[in-house]
Parts: sequence; C-alpha cells; structure tokens
Amino acid sequence: MTPPESTTVVIVGAGPSGLMLACNLLRYGTPVLLLDDRPDQTSTGKADGLQPKTIETLKQLRLADPLLRHGAKVYDISFWDSTPTQPLHRTGRKIHYPDHLVGAPDPYILLAHQGMLEDVFIKDIESRGGSVSRNSEFVDVQKDEAGDLNVTYKDLITGDERIVYAKYLVGCDGARSKVRDFIPDAQLEGEKTNASWGVLDGEIDTTFPDLWSKVAVRSHTAGSILWIPRERNMTRLYVELSSTDGERVPKSMATPEYVMARAREAMKPFPLEWKSIEWFGNYIVNQRVARNFSDPDNRIFIAGDAGHVHSALAAQGANTSMHDSLNLAWKMNLHSRGLATNTLLSSYSTERRKIANDLIAFDASHVAAFEQGEAALARNFDENIRFIAGFGAEYLPGELLTRRCEDTQLRNGHTSSGLGRVKPGSLLPPSLVTRYIDANPVPVQLDIPLLGQFRVYLVVPDVRSENEFLEKFCEEVLAKGSALATASTKAAQSYSSSDRNQATDDVYMGHARYTSVSQVATFALLTTAQRESFELEDLPAVLKQSRWTVYLDEAGGEKGGCKSRWFGEADAAQTAVVIVRPDGYVGAAARWSESDGTQAARWVNEYFEGFMI
Repeated sequence: MTPPESTTVVIVGAGPSGLMLACNLLRYGTPVLLLDDRPDQTSTGKADGLQPKTIETLKQLRLADPLLRHGAKVYDISFWDSTPTQPLHRTGRKIHYPDHLVGAPDPYILLAHQGMLEDVFIKDIESRGGSVSRNSEFVDVQKDEAGDLNVTYKDLITGDERIVYAKYLVGCDGARSKVRDFIPDAQLEGEKTNASWGVLDGEIDTTFPDLWSKVAVRSHTAGSILWIPRERNMTRLYVELSSTDGERVPKSMATPEYVMARAREAMKPFPLEWKSIEWFGNYIVNQRVARNFSDPDNRIFIAGDAGHVHSALAAQGANTSMHDSLNLAWKMNLHSRGLATNTLLSSYSTERRKIANDLIAFDASHVAAFEQGEAALARNFDENIRFIAGFGAEYLPGELLTRRCEDTQLRNGHTSSGLGRVKPGSLLPPSLVTRYIDANPVPVQLDIPLLGQFRVYLVVPDVRSENEFLEKFCEEVLAKGSALATASTKAAQSYSSSDRNQATDDVYMGHARYTSVSQVATFALLTTAQRESFELEDLPAVLKQSRWTVYLDEAGGEKGGCKSRWFGEADAAQTAVVIVRPDGYVGAAARWSESDGTQAARWVNEYFEGFMI
C-alpha cells in the first residue's frame, strides 16, 4: 500500500460542484485532494445553461472570459402551441430576464456544455498547483479520536487502495453519492414522478423560425419540447417522453431514434432533421433533498446533486451546485485556519438546504406549468424569474451570518435590519461606480476579487462632512482586543505560513491591494462626493491603505446611482455601513445618524463576534 498522504480537504467528484470548491479553496490557500473515478473530464453534453448570477460569480473569479467568448447567449423565450383545430403556431415571445424584474448586468442564459465549464476550472486549478486525481474511487471514511478523517480511495488502474488523512471530506459525487452514506440521517426525501425526458444535442436542419431562441413547445399530439440554442451551431432538445395518460415511456424505448421521431411529430409542419448528434441522455424527473448536508461534527459534507435532485428544464442544477460550493469554500477556509468557530460550518447546511428546498418547490411548479401551456408557463417565469436567474436565491435573515439588527437598534442608535434592496440574506445589488484612484468605471460587485474575505462598505454622502464618523470608525473597528482586530492578527499569521495560491494572471490583479489592512476584511469607501472635494491623503489610515477600494457614486446615466439603487432615494443621503460576506451575500446593513463612528465600528465587531475566534 502506498504511504499515507495528508491534506486539509478531500473532494469526491470533479463535476461543476467539486471543481468550484477546489478552485476556491486553492485560491484561498487551503490544500485539497480532488478525486474523480472517471478517466477524463466531461467531453459532451450534461449541464449546459449558466444563469446570470453564475456568470457574475465566474466574473468575480476572473474565469468568465473563455465561456463568454465561446458560448451562446439567449436573451428571449418564445412559446409555440398546437391544438386539434390549429397547427403549430407561435403564441407569444418574452424577454427572458426583463430588467424591471431581474436587473441583471448579464440578462441572458449562457449556453456551453459542461465540459467547457470543467475545462475552465481545471486550468485554473492547475495554475494554482492543484490537479484532478483521475481513476480514483472513494471507498470509505473513518474518524480518529481527534475527529480527523482517514479517507480510503481506490486506484482503478492498479487496484491499490490508499489512505489520505484529512480534516474534511466533501461529496460532490452526484445523486448516488457514496459520501452521503457516511452522514447520519442524510437520505434524499421528496417526490419521484413518472415524468421522463429525452435530451439530444446536435446540429439541426429545419425551417423552424425560432431556432436561435429558447423555445417552449406544447404539442397536442406529442407533448412538450424545450429548445435551447447551443455553441458550435448546435441545438439541445428536451423532449417529453411521458405518454398522454401520464405513464412513463419504458427505458428500452427511450432511444435517440424514438426521441427524434417524437420531436418530428411535435414540430409538424416544420421539417426536423439532424445533421449530427453529439450527445443523448434520458432522465426521470425526481424532486428530492437530503435531510442533512453535513454530519453533526461538520467534518463530512455533501454539495450539488448529492444534496438535491430535480428536473433540468430551468437550468438550475449546475448553477445551484456551484453556489453550494461557493458557500462552503470560504467557511471551510476560515475554520481550517482556526479563525472561525464550528458554528460557521453549521451554517452551510442550514443555508443551502433552504435554497435546495426553494429550488424543489420552484421545480415542481415549473414542470407543472409546462404541462398547462403557454399562459401558465409565462406566469411561472414572471413569478420566479429572479430565482431562476440566481439573484432571488436568498437566505433567511436572523441567522448567524445574515443578522437582523433589531437586537442592537436601541442600544447603538442605528436603524434598519436592511436598507432598500440591501437586505441581510440577499445578494449585493449590482451597480456601476467610479474607482477614485484611476477614474475607472467598475461594477461595484465585481471589482474586489474573491479572496475568502469579507467586504465592509462605508457609504457616506460627503467625505469632509463625515470625516469625524470615518475617523472614529477606523480608529475603533480594529482597536486592540476587538473581534476583527484579533481575527486579523491570527489571519496574518496563518496566511504568512500558508498563503493564497496565485495563478500567473493574479500578478496583474495586485491582490495584495485588497488585503493591506486585514486578511479577513477589505474596507471600502463609497461616496457621492465630487472627486475634486477630497484627496486620498485626507482619509483615515485604514481607508488610506485601502486606496484601491475608494469609489465615487456618480449619480445618473450608465455609471451611477449606486446608493439610490442600493437604498432608494429616501436613504441615499444617510451614512450607512454594509457588511458583505465572501460569497457576495449581505450579512448586515444599517444607517447611522450620529456623527460618531465608534458605535458603528462596535456594531461591525458584534457581527464578527458571532462566529470568529
């Protein structure tokens, strides 16, 4: 047997969820071993739709460019129907992500097959010194007396079994997860249905006019079809295979030939022929969620399809799975470095099970709407479009990391548990601002790179009139003995011995700019003041050191209105503090009427006291 290895995190499964987790942990500087029992990465098919929030996340990771360059963008959806008295005809067309309902900077679905996404992640992982251990099958995990893990995996080429010592194990190994079996009371619960769909990727020859739009077809003779344009001139068809009486087509009949024949029948009078077929799949619609996403000790976790299964009709699976991993990665990094309590890790299961249950409820309504026709489906889209886009996936305020503020309202003299659209448990609303130091217009939600750190925004209308607030805040927030100061000292020691893994391109980004004050939090100033009204040297030391995160909110036009977009016009003139978690979710937000920033700084530290050591 090969001598034992050791690492911090063992990840089982190198699909989108496992790769997202490894990608983030490695850039945070947390060692991983990524196991996958396949000999190679996905080459065709599988998940293919990236939602607007996922595009934003990939931009935050600086990984979106290859996918944006090579993928297909779909902005609209059209609806077609046939009845016993009317041939197939278009009944309507909608913008997929209307600005007034979603407000996404990238208001489209980006279509790229799963292998393209995996390739982007794998290249980033390799650039940071990591790799995927192929032909490696997870076998077993045992805990020692200290709670650490002995993970056994098998080399499928040699047949040898190996043991790796690790602090955490994460199963990103799909609906039939083996890792899930080692989490007590984690079985999947929910509905199994008779709904069956065939999926074809290929190049189609047809006169159908909406070939390059997303299309929902409801045929009175052959059920429902969903058309999805794809990269390389291809189209994906989801073809309903349930019979008219609701019985599932036997698996032996669910062949590419049968699915093509069913599609041809549904699309009459339009001809439908395939020049080529790249991938075929068949799946049964099940809507189930695991009872637990982690063991009681928070050492063994599941993410992605191991925790939730559902239909593929709304392109949610890979997107939700990757955001499971984004949620877990920063928590695991802080905990493994001894900077956070076990309660932080417990929040992963609480938060992501909530999103998974929301997803299952939506998916059930979405599948039902397909059966009911264009009016029901259009209504379902309107009611759920923010959730579909990813921006409506929200956590419950009042939990540890999305704290309501009522408990400190009277004591500290501030108001609000959320300000306008800046609500605890929701994502930071996107907006354009101007970076003071170089006058570059930048998206505020993208400019600070994801390094596993929090962001603390000081939002003031005028720098000079709020100078006392800023001085007192910066003096107190990192005062000796405060939660943030203590955590920052420990973090500096931790990162000095186990620093973040930089890729070649990171050198150009200057990541040290964003951790000059603290490895735990990046401080940022957002103001409506004119650029000429103050100099960076006028700012308190904390903000002077954070010169790359001083932003001007130039109201009006394409560039500005960030404060109004965040808070609404009524609150735009007040001083505010917004704490944003490493995954982009608002942790806490409050307005401040007094000029003394001491109480605001103490409020920030109270937030961190809840989970930092």
